[in-house]
Amino acid sequence: MKKTMHQRKKKIWLSLILVLLLLAGGVFLYVQQYYHAEESARSALVSDEIVTVARTENGWLFDGPSQRDALIFYPGGKVEETAYAPLLHLLAREGMDAFLVKMPFRLAVFGADRANALIDQYEYENWYIGGHSLGGAMAANYAAGHAEQLAGVILLAAYPTKRIEKDMMGITIYGSEDGILNPDKLKKGDQYMPEHSVKYVIEGGNHAQFGNYGKQKGDGEASVSDVKQQQETVEIILQNTS
Repeated sequence: MKKTMHQRKKKIWLSLILVLLLLAGGVFLYVQQYYHAEESARSALVSDEIVTVARTENGWLFDGPSQRDALIFYPGGKVEETAYAPLLHLLAREGMDAFLVKMPFRLAVFGADRANALIDQYEYENWYIGGHSLGGAMAANYAAGHAEQLAGVILLAAYPTKRIEKDMMGITIYGSEDGILNPDKLKKGDQYMPEHSVKYVIEGGNHAQFGNYGKQKGDGEASVSDVKQQQETVEIILQNTS
């Protein structure tokens, strides 16, 4: 009888171990499937005469002429973070330094508080936090809990799910051809944005072209180039933060 009970327990433990191994294998495969940065994005990680690109503990700093304003940027889910280098390099060149944050497993849900270390280490008069898609949602959550440290929140194809309380600037930008962003949730998110908020639609833009990682499954077809979409994004940001 004791031997039979022992065998049953052994089978149960073996079954549990097998299930855990299968789950671990599934998670590993999931996080290993992501959108890779295009070569054009990699070239934007090189310093030039105006912008110095430097590695930080958790990403990259695009250090341009600004001594006052900086954006902490959270990348989209399952997107190689360097895909956003062209956008942030351009932003730094035009007047706002930018920190590109590398997330664990390329998912901002596992690194939503990484802005803390940057704010503690660097000195800027105005800190902004933002991001794309899932990264934008996590940036908005951070803003909701750290409003006193921030001058604004900048969401690209994203929306908040928590109320952001403070007299800060809120900017939402998305493409007219975005096939991934949920329009109902985007509209619902308006009630959680700061009082001083603006929303812009980039005509012809889509979801993926805020970064340089190619076409994204389920996205709409853009009628403008990624260069134009990113240029317009930078113009909108600077017009509403200067």
